[in-house]
Amino acid sequence: MGFLEDAEKIAGAVVAVEGAKKLDPNAGIITEGAAAIAGFEGAGALADHFEKKDDDNSGNNDDQQS
Repeated sequence: MGFLEDAEKIAGAVVAVEGAKKLDPNAGIITEGAAAIAGFEGAGALADHFEKKDDDNSGNNDDQQS
């Protein structure tokens, strides 16, 4: 797990917490914590998805060139 992957996940957590604060200015610590966890995990899932998609596409390009 590299530094950039962690940075992406942390950015996702921060954005999710800020979004929760915009939706509910009186959000409690539990709500903010849940948003942070969801953002962290969601950003990781998106990064994994696009990484897998890139790997699949590069494999298809190798087959086409042969």
